[in-house]
Amino acid sequence: MLGPKPHGGALAMERPMLRQIVISTLVIALTLALWVAFVPSARPVLDRLGLAGLFGIEATAPGQEAAGPRRGGAVSVVVEPVAEGRISDRVAAIGDGRALRTVNVRARVAGEVVEIGTGDGAFVEEGSLILRLEDEAQRIALERARLVLADARDEAARLGRLETTGAVTEVSRRAADLALRSAELALREAEFALEQRSLLAPVSGWAGVLDLAVGDSVSAQEPVVTITDRTQILIDFRVPERVVGQVATGMALEARPLSMRGTVLEGTVQAIDNVVDQASRTMRVQGRLDNAADLLRAGMAFEVVLRFPGEVLPSVDPLSVQWSAEGAYVWVVREDRAERVPVTIRQRSADAVLVEAALEVGEMVVVEGVQILRPGAEVRIVAPQAALAGDRAAPL
Repeated sequence: MLGPKPHGGALAMERPMLRQIVISTLVIALTLALWVAFVPSARPVLDRLGLAGLFGIEATAPGQEAAGPRRGGAVSVVVEPVAEGRISDRVAAIGDGRALRTVNVRARVAGEVVEIGTGDGAFVEEGSLILRLEDEAQRIALERARLVLADARDEAARLGRLETTGAVTEVSRRAADLALRSAELALREAEFALEQRSLLAPVSGWAGVLDLAVGDSVSAQEPVVTITDRTQILIDFRVPERVVGQVATGMALEARPLSMRGTVLEGTVQAIDNVVDQASRTMRVQGRLDNAADLLRAGMAFEVVLRFPGEVLPSVDPLSVQWSAEGAYVWVVREDRAERVPVTIRQRSADAVLVEAALEVGEMVVVEGVQILRPGAEVRIVAPQAALAGDRAAPL
């Protein structure tokens, strides 16, 4: 039967545990000391927790920031002035393109095609021949009308010569004048009938595909060809109601053809509708693009972008914006000392950050040397290379 274990074994097990506790405590204390010494945000945290006295740090009064101990005198920094920037407000929409002018050419009379004056997809000038129908009967009628007109003129001239002799009655004279006028109208009618047999281009542009050949018959009002003037492309798109008051004719726009990745075209607003659609709360706008290179076609889809000038805000260098638990801030040099100013970022780009903050245009914000700054610390403005050298030489 075994007796109770001796107390010496329990003591032997407790010694390693005590050693581990002591080592862990020392590691934690050393970590806290390094944190307090080298992390600028440690002091406000200790102030809030009421532990500043434990580390030999004087607590700051409410509404004041603790100025860090000055090590090695003024801190060398590189600064950039606060500029003025404007928020870029943009509206993007998808629109459909159409030619500047589109004409669907139809046959005016029925007949057989005897001549085609253009090719599929060819450019045609206004007034050039598209096709001609069989017109022999109309040419014969025109010649007959010319003969009748010539005879009527001769008769009218003969009666005019006899009128002075008194051998011509008033009735004969009026009948001759009427015959002459009727012959003139008959000639015009014959000329018009002949013109109807030739189909001419009403506008300059590119012809579509003609599904006709010599010998085919066409009927009156039958579609023959579509001519499009695509020297310029019109884009119909819609903008939201909130920007209706900012859109104006002549305003610049950007258009990106969806079928041509990476292509950006510049155009202008040509027309604005006068009614806002109640269902979509949008308004129709028409833009115009130059198509001198003939890259665009009617029916293509475009992404249209309109840009509007926005609110004016302070603009700072992206390197000046720092972050803490409270949010973004910048260091501003005022009376040769660093002052921490909270900022709200409104718009960011590669070259500038637009912020809402208590900043004036022309004030200097720190862009290099921010790592060793403290609120209220004395600063010395230097060139960029000098600031880097000062950071390396600054004592810890």
